[in-house]
Amino acid sequence: MKITFNTLLNILLAGMIALFIGRYFYKQPRFVNGETTPDFTASTLSGEQLQLSSLRGQYVLLDFWGSWCGPCRQENPGLVQLYDKYQNARFQQAERFVVISIGIEENEERWRRAIERDGLHWPYHILDKATSLRFFDSELAQQFGVKQVPTKYLLNEKGLIIAVNPTVEKLDELLGEKMAEVGG
Repeated sequence: MKITFNTLLNILLAGMIALFIGRYFYKQPRFVNGETTPDFTASTLSGEQLQLSSLRGQYVLLDFWGSWCGPCRQENPGLVQLYDKYQNARFQQAERFVVISIGIEENEERWRRAIERDGLHWPYHILDKATSLRFFDSELAQQFGVKQVPTKYLLNEKGLIIAVNPTVEKLDELLGEKMAEVGG
């Protein structure tokens, strides 16, 4: 049987498309809108024990990131502005807005420096120690199905996911819609 160049090219192209599609689905976060994330308890940068379920009644942004991740670092100024805008806002259904930054890291000192340099001044920073950034083998990354960063989940006051991987602009829009109208 003779294989023509066009046949070989088509086989190669089909394989590349299958690989691309497979990789796309592999990289998707584990959870989707409407689902409840698993509860966890972790130590924050300040040494405090934080349990996710203790933040029910608030909008919570779970931000999986890395000090080594260029897109994460580029996004941080926008997250700081978002946090500053909504940390004391009045919402219709929730008490307030909080950010939990979960750093998937091999190097704790680099993580601490990135938090300081990027001005991430919210109180909840969790180090999710990894041995392989290629496979995202840290505990919380595994639990949440994180296979790339940045990965974000916005949770409503009941702990349900209302946005998966929203941009800073989309977060601003969503939180703006949830604010309580101030009578005048």
